[in-house]
Parts: sequence; C-alpha cells; structure tokens
Amino acid sequence: MFLLITYDVSTRDERAGARRLRRVARACTSFGIRVQKSVFEMQLGQKEWVDLKARLLQEIDATQDSLRVYFIDQTGKDKIEHYGVQVPINVVEDPLTL
Repeated sequence: MFLLITYDVSTRDERAGARRLRRVARACTSFGIRVQKSVFEMQLGQKEWVDLKARLLQEIDATQDSLRVYFIDQTGKDKIEHYGVQVPINVVEDPLTL
C-alpha cells in the first residue's frame, strides 16, 4: 500500500516535544522518503504498516500531537486515518461551505 504520512508534534514543552519530534521523524525515515519536513511517502506491506503504526502511536502524545495517514489506493478507494488532537475537516467526505 502507498501511504502519505503527515504529523505535527507540539514542541511547547521544548525538551519532551523535541524528543518526540525526532523519534517520529526517525520512525518515518526508517520506512519511507521525506518529501517535506513533516511529510513522508512510503510503500509498505500490511505487516510493515502495523509495525510503523504501533511505533508512531507509542511516540506521539495524543493530547498534544497530531498524526494523519493518507492511504492512496489506485482503485480510488482512498482512506484517511487521524490520531491525536484537532481532527481536521475530511476533504473527501465532509461538505465544504464557502
């Protein structure tokens, strides 16, 4: 499966936040390619995704950080998973009002 992973790790508590940020980046670097500071692309099998997901969820602080995973499917059945704070608008399913 092809994934696009984005994250926002709070560094308000500088020491702990910086540590979480490094660990999340390191986990993503182990499985994919960085395309922006907090955005990674990767091609994973199911077992690799289970391992990476467990590692990422262990590293983030769900009360301060945000992790978003876009599953890009060639059949058009894309999926988005969000973990942590501030669930953003789902541009695929939520209506947008201008």
